[in-house]
Amino acid sequence: MWWYQYLSLAALFVCISACIWHFFRLIRLGKPKELSEKSGSIMRAEVYSYTTAMLPAQKESAYLHIPTYVSGILFHIGTFICLFLFFVFFFVDPLVFRDWLILAMALLLISLFLIISIVCGLFLFFKRIVLKKIRTLSTLDDYLSNLLTTSFQLVTAFYLIFPEEAVIYYYILASILLLYLPVGKLRHVVYFFAARYQLGFFYGWRNSWPPKKQK
Repeated sequence: MWWYQYLSLAALFVCISACIWHFFRLIRLGKPKELSEKSGSIMRAEVYSYTTAMLPAQKESAYLHIPTYVSGILFHIGTFICLFLFFVFFFVDPLVFRDWLILAMALLLISLFLIISIVCGLFLFFKRIVLKKIRTLSTLDDYLSNLLTTSFQLVTAFYLIFPEEAVIYYYILASILLLYLPVGKLRHVVYFFAARYQLGFFYGWRNSWPPKKQK
């Protein structure tokens, strides 16, 4: 391996170690403490919290902003694909895929999807700038997290198509993203699950989730 690959491995180690620290910090806090009498099913509420409750129709205002909701979904999928490929590239050089037509076509399709994902990321970024309501709620971390993630998707797409030219930039940017992940809003990769659990616990305890159908 080259120095930039060792750099990304070191950044990955730091990132995973920090995320594990965040995780055990959450575990140490324990379950939410409730003083009211339990009246519902926490298990059913937890299932709802991680599934149907994520649909736009079940959210307060997401159903009014479907393009933004869909862009967020596609942007997240593109990020997960890039993170998966990051691990794959340590075992398989992208140049090898060119020797197999099916794999080469698969990489081309992935690159095309990443272009869509990048456009979605830029759409969300500029919407945060243009709309005053969102801009006043945004912090520097919001902009940096979006730019780093979008840039990582962009360099991944280039690495798939031009592996020899983009390899150094790919691993350097991956290292920066991994080091930033545990300290910025991107650490919601850990806190997301804790937040959904707490929502399910809170509303399940009170028999509010899953919502009852109107007769």
